[in-house]
Amino acid sequence: MTELYLIRHAQAEGNRYHMMQGHWDGGVTALGRRQIEDLAERFRALPFDAVYSSDLYRARLTADAAARRQHLRVRELFALREINIGPWEGKFFGDLERSEPEAVARFLGDPDNWAIEGAETYADVTARAYPALEAIARAHEGQRVAVVSHGITIRCLLAKILGLPLKDTRQLPTAGNTAVSRLVWENGRFTAESINDDSHLSEQNRVSWRRAGDLRTEPLDLKAERAYYCGCYADAWRFAHGDLAGFAPEPYLDAACEHQKHRPGSVLRFFNGDESAGLLDLDPLRGRGAGYGWISLLYLEPAYRGRGCGVQLLARAYSLFRGEGRRSLRLYVAEDNGTALAFYRREGFSAIGSEAGSHGRLLLMEKKLGVRDDV
Repeated sequence: MTELYLIRHAQAEGNRYHMMQGHWDGGVTALGRRQIEDLAERFRALPFDAVYSSDLYRARLTADAAARRQHLRVRELFALREINIGPWEGKFFGDLERSEPEAVARFLGDPDNWAIEGAETYADVTARAYPALEAIARAHEGQRVAVVSHGITIRCLLAKILGLPLKDTRQLPTAGNTAVSRLVWENGRFTAESINDDSHLSEQNRVSWRRAGDLRTEPLDLKAERAYYCGCYADAWRFAHGDLAGFAPEPYLDAACEHQKHRPGSVLRFFNGDESAGLLDLDPLRGRGAGYGWISLLYLEPAYRGRGCGVQLLARAYSLFRGEGRRSLRLYVAEDNGTALAFYRREGFSAIGSEAGSHGRLLLMEKKLGVRDDV
């Protein structure tokens, strides 16, 4: 008999930022690292004989929770990777739900009939991952093994083991981050003793990543929507400083037009369905030579504040500037704007300088992009 613990990776950037990950090899969030520590504590008194993992970073880092106490080498297998979603890799759910609603609906609700050019199907995932799981079980007869993989891959494996259709979300819910399924291999077949157990997570570390809704974007037409841009900036100024003393919209509007001219799509309007949700203005030139990207304005409309939506605006900035090879992201925050400072610090920004502003001091905040531990 072989005992296998099938584990989903910890929260990764794609989960946090409402992105399609697939083979896109992003990092692990601060929450994900706390989840890994909870998982390590669960396994503190449960020794493993071997640890296997997908070769993607988010899985490899999670596998350390099972490997560290026995000083085991994590064995990486391509076959345990997440589904390859081809042209959807690294794209945002909200944008895809707008541009390809029927395909996204099948991806989420009718996986057996989902297929797009250049991507694997769910059946393809089962065909590569299940034989790998069987091979692991056969190679470790009488032993206990940890196997770290991904949400859809684990779903495909459990569906085959349990004999359930993939779309049966009631009996086969999607595994949460670091959820554990305990499998037994005996007499040439798997049985599932438990599935998708995340009881090791503290309440603060068990988070539903889609709770805020998926925002979509459209480039802002600054000629047609001049009033909207100026209104957003004025509201952001008022929120930060308490009044509009010293505010003049023209310099900011002129700068935004320059941003759009140098790189179309630098100024984005966000929507929840057809309802306006916010605005993001990125400066494509500032910091280019020094290797950082610059956020000129990040604005959420009042109805979307406090709902976990701000990270989706930040995610667009991360994606764009990291794709250009920028090493960090910077912006100014008023020193007395406690709400904004708390948000940016929570998202990994730290103050690296300050200067005088028209309403007090401005803190220069920075977040490193693409920083990962070697595993």
